[in-house]
Amino acid sequence: MKKRDKLATVRRFYPRAITTADSVDLLFDLLEERFDLEPHQIMLADSICSDDVNTIEYPARAYEMLGPFKMGGLDGFPFTGLTGMVAFAGHVPDDGAVMIYYAPHIGVSKAGVVGELFRVGQSAPSSCCGAAKAALKRLEAGQIEPSRVTELDYQMNVLEQMLYEHKQRILDAPDRLREATEVVYEGIHERIGVLADETTYRCKYLILIGAILINGDHDMGSFTEPRHFVVRDLYAGTTMDVYDDYMSRLK
Repeated sequence: MKKRDKLATVRRFYPRAITTADSVDLLFDLLEERFDLEPHQIMLADSICSDDVNTIEYPARAYEMLGPFKMGGLDGFPFTGLTGMVAFAGHVPDDGAVMIYYAPHIGVSKAGVVGELFRVGQSAPSSCCGAAKAALKRLEAGQIEPSRVTELDYQMNVLEQMLYEHKQRILDAPDRLREATEVVYEGIHERIGVLADETTYRCKYLILIGAILINGDHDMGSFTEPRHFVVRDLYAGTTMDVYDDYMSRLK
């Protein structure tokens, strides 16, 4: 399956998606041109789902950065919290940057089915994100109890409560799983912002990139649709929105 065909399939649902490999290449070009940053100066943290497919499909060039430090649990919510944020903030080079990439994920198979993919060695599709689909199923069945978060299944319960807070919005949507993924993205985006504001970074730049992460079948790879891209100059106390610049580089 050619790259253009893979993109055409994914862009039926996420029209601004690019391959994760291309996203890293474009990222490095922008950071070098505008901020004189090279990959070895950047401490990477990601807040993505702990699903093994995200490890298998992780873009190779991302390992040119330091890390990654893993913040995410089920569907990418930053369950490591403030302690996790503070921990890797102390690992960054003095003249460098912290970069946080955060995204819930969703599957899109080569057949164009949202919410599933074919994994390595499997002859039938499986769910992606399985946790989000399970939480949605419970929401549709009226099985989520308000404010119920247990120690035994804490992360799943948090996801359930996120969806429950936007119950009618999700149930009224033409594609409920995609809408649930948007709800999770908004929750992750808000939480990352709070954690970042509460953390002191001993470096020049803080880079925040929010997206939807799309996993294809095992022979498709992964894709990302950027939603948010800002660079905070911590020395100057300014924030630069570079989203439009980044997106303008897409082919």
